[in-house]
Amino acid sequence: MSRYWWVNQNQTYKAEVGGGYMWSPKTNKGGGFNQFYQNMTEVNSGDFVFSFADTFIKTVGAVSAPARSAEKPKEFGKAGDGWDADGWLVQVNYEELSNPIKPKDHMNLLAPLLPKRYAPIRADGVGNQVYLAEIPEAMAEALLSLIGRQLKVALEEGHEREIQNRTDIGATEKYQLVLSRLGQGQYRKNLKQHEVGCRITGITDDRFLTASHIKPWSKSNDFEKLDGNNGLLLSPHVDRLFDRGYITFEDSGALILCPSLPHDVVSAWGLSPRLEQRPLTKKQAVYMEYHRRKIFGNS
Repeated sequence: MSRYWWVNQNQTYKAEVGGGYMWSPKTNKGGGFNQFYQNMTEVNSGDFVFSFADTFIKTVGAVSAPARSAEKPKEFGKAGDGWDADGWLVQVNYEELSNPIKPKDHMNLLAPLLPKRYAPIRADGVGNQVYLAEIPEAMAEALLSLIGRQLKVALEEGHEREIQNRTDIGATEKYQLVLSRLGQGQYRKNLKQHEVGCRITGITDDRFLTASHIKPWSKSNDFEKLDGNNGLLLSPHVDRLFDRGYITFEDSGALILCPSLPHDVVSAWGLSPRLEQRPLTKKQAVYMEYHRRKIFGNS
């Protein structure tokens, strides 16, 4: 079962988020026990992390590997000069928020949910002098709810309510399902293991590509929503055509154009059926067969 953590990264935010990790010394200066450093050894793969810096939660992440011994990262520079160099390092897959949230503005919601001991912030929203603190699932759910509203998640109302009301999955799973609807989070990471760029335009720069589900998100089960085989990386205009059924692909990778697609669009957007083909994998082909039957030609 996933656990939920709050990490205070005021001094080291850029280094840790940029490097995809958390790092702490193993003990206080002088070798004394510190619960917040000891917490690093209790973190497991799949746990969820809220990153707090400069009074904002700026990033959320999923732990990808448990703690291992590691020296203090050189990129810390002068930050933590008083820390012992022997420490713990935990790998984290971070997602930076486009609209960070300020917990102090929501303490009427969060204060009653704070842990009784070792809380990362006080009831007035001011941060405590801690590094890594565990928080209850109820507090994690509240934070994810706030983040979801700030992100203006583009879910159909019925699906959003359905996810939030589910009791068979935890906060981490709910958040990953929400991100998968936007083509982000773990789904996008999974997809990039199979696709290197747009099959039509050849663009490989991830900043300009949309992670598009082959079998629509709304028709997929939880596994299919996050399955990297259920997707293509497409340039935005190509994604629009694929999503609306104006184009699809053969298992060979050959492009198929819907007869209703205007010729001037085909010409202007370079949609030649003779483009270089990349065959689909067997698992991708299963999803594409659904797209050809249920989506293609229904615009």
